[in-house]
Amino acid sequence: MLRTVTTRLDLAIDGRTNMVFSIAAARDSYFGKESLSFVLDGVPLKATELVDDHGTRLHQLISDAGTMVVEYSAEVVGRANPLVANDLDLVTYLRPSRYCESDSLTPTARSEFAGLSGHDLLSAVTLWVWERLRYVPGSSLPTDGAEQTLLARRGVCRDYAHLVIALLRALDVPARMVAVYAPGLSPMDFHAVAEAWVDGAWWTVDATRLAPRQSMLRISTGRDAADIAFLTNHWADLSLTRMEVLAIVDELPSDDGTQLVQLG
Repeated sequence: MLRTVTTRLDLAIDGRTNMVFSIAAARDSYFGKESLSFVLDGVPLKATELVDDHGTRLHQLISDAGTMVVEYSAEVVGRANPLVANDLDLVTYLRPSRYCESDSLTPTARSEFAGLSGHDLLSAVTLWVWERLRYVPGSSLPTDGAEQTLLARRGVCRDYAHLVIALLRALDVPARMVAVYAPGLSPMDFHAVAEAWVDGAWWTVDATRLAPRQSMLRISTGRDAADIAFLTNHWADLSLTRMEVLAIVDELPSDDGTQLVQLG
């Protein structure tokens, strides 16, 4: 499998600011080629790479005011080995988090999925969320969590993932959020899916069914959208004036949403 991904971000920066980008494929990807650049008003800047335990690669830099162009490209050959969980993961990803209010949704989860466990539970939660939500671009706010998504019955990929994660955690299944490049996604963008720990492995869950999971490429991993944002900044304001994301694969697989799939 050969996956090719590119990203371009154009930013208008109002003043000196501290930025953290999460757009590079995860550390354990098998790179054929890779490049990442930050250019402010024609002058290249150097970022510091920070890597977490899941292989998420953050690139941090301090920039003055101006127009910045960020470009990333990579060719990834084959599939990385699936991540495993440590004891801390199995605690962290069972807890409620900012956008995954599993404590509030526990009565709903127990009522809807009583008696189910393992992969049967994953399939049931995925189908339940897919049937009850409508994918509507622009329909949710960045501050919406799983509870608000369920009330609104609509959202985008991050909202679907939040609801899946919250329901699974409410039923004692460790679950987390992953930002991915997703060949086949239309319109193309960064994509968010869930991972659930069942029978000793992390399984990919995508209730949107908008792209095949087999060719998705991991970018970042965390509790919810707060941990996997493609850009965060502090100090000055900035505007995203242009964003282009592309992800292609040499052969697009078929995925009806029922297969057991791990990110790789």
